[in-house]
Amino acid sequence: MKIMPFLKRQNSVFLTTLIGLILIGILICLPTGYEDALIYQGTERAVGKVVETDNSAIITSGLIQSGEQSCMLEIENGNFKGKILEGVNFLSGSLEKDKIFKEGDRALLTISCQGDTIRSVVISDHYRLDKEVILLAVFAVFLIIFAGKIGFQAILSFFITILMIWKILVPCYLKGYSPVWVGIGITVVLTAIIIFFVYGLDKRTLTAVSGALLGITTTCILGILFTGLFKIHGAVMTSSESLLYSGYQDLDLTSIFMASIFIGASGAMMDLAVDITSAVWEVIGKKPDISAPEAILSGLRVGRAAMGTMTTTLLLAYSGGYISLLMVFMAQGTPVDHILNYKYVAAEVLDTVVGSFGLVTVAPFTALMAGLLLTRRKKRRKAVSE
Repeated sequence: MKIMPFLKRQNSVFLTTLIGLILIGILICLPTGYEDALIYQGTERAVGKVVETDNSAIITSGLIQSGEQSCMLEIENGNFKGKILEGVNFLSGSLEKDKIFKEGDRALLTISCQGDTIRSVVISDHYRLDKEVILLAVFAVFLIIFAGKIGFQAILSFFITILMIWKILVPCYLKGYSPVWVGIGITVVLTAIIIFFVYGLDKRTLTAVSGALLGITTTCILGILFTGLFKIHGAVMTSSESLLYSGYQDLDLTSIFMASIFIGASGAMMDLAVDITSAVWEVIGKKPDISAPEAILSGLRVGRAAMGTMTTTLLLAYSGGYISLLMVFMAQGTPVDHILNYKYVAAEVLDTVVGSFGLVTVAPFTALMAGLLLTRRKKRRKAVSE
């Protein structure tokens, strides 16, 4: 009899892995419609090693550098592999965007050419892809070592999430589809897939998905409502104006901002829903005759403990990238009431509070669904065994 649960778990792992790999394959092959950008036609991307630099054309004014840096580069791949070419690194005077190269650096290049004739070589940035791959590989290895099969499935979820955002969400936004509805659709699908990878074909999947989606729906409604009340325009998002100037003036940036609120909080909601579902499942396993109200109360107690850290997690996640801005406010002596009233600060407050409100609702929703769905299953099992 003990063999049957083991075989069921093995079949579940095989099924989720197979589905994950198929989804990843489909998403990789799915075209976005933006692969052949005009600015990259007639160009070749390559990696070059800097062998010599010329900084004579750089104009320095305090911390700001403008002008251009010339670099001699040894091409490492592509049609021009082995050749020494002169590349130009344009400086705009922005510390955020500019980069300076030195001998031995590897750079990502855009080579404008016609056949074998090279027109120009522009240095895009330092080459970091090799180090990014190493970092991801080390992360994957450690995750699999410590989490086993669940870790492998988490990696599949990770790549599916990235691909769905890049291959479906972003292209749909650029094509003018409703950001809120597209965001809801993507969030629903990702929530179902990710939790399915955790539990497989099980009532716990339905329980956790239901609780998470009810919380996400609450966050969506509140986000839409308070974005209007706060009078927040979507241009508050980083790089949004650059997007408009790129020829997408008709995009509804405010709706994109609304969607970003519940998309950004959905991960924490899934986490909390799974935690409560697993806790209630364990309680029912130890006490099979527990009633639905008792199971719901157990889920609520777990949710109360988790919510205390989850809301702080959201606060740290959203505010961690704004330390320099807070330092500017303090250095300038800006009053706190002025700080909280600024549009971009109010947008972060909205993100954090509405996301946290969604977390607060996920706990009772999931506890309720767990009490109703999981206890019924245990009672049926008990009746059959008798």
